[in-house]
Amino acid sequence: MDIESIRDYCLAKKKVEEGFPFGETTLVFKVKGKIFLLAALDADILQFNVKCDPEKAIEWREKYPAVQPGYHMNKKMWNTVVMDGSLSTRIIKEMIDDSYRLVVLSLPKKDQVGLI
Repeated sequence: MDIESIRDYCLAKKKVEEGFPFGETTLVFKVKGKIFLLAALDADILQFNVKCDPEKAIEWREKYPAVQPGYHMNKKMWNTVVMDGSLSTRIIKEMIDDSYRLVVLSLPKKDQVGLI
């Protein structure tokens, strides 16, 4: 996947907004104002951060060398995914889906309605 397919995939989710709150080189996707994916547009190889369940975060890192502790994030809850071609589209989408779901579940109950 390239940045455009990641962008399209994220924006297809309910109540997602994109923006550049940290400068023009970091594309951020939020659901109901909470971040679920950040993409570094200035990296030599595309990479993005996604939120993870702590156990799942470790599992992804152990299974895939392209998945590392979240750069500039809480390393317990976030992973950085380096798009070096080693991960399938299915795995990438699963990571994005998990991040979106975790953020939605952290919202107040009334804000979760209809999102997952």
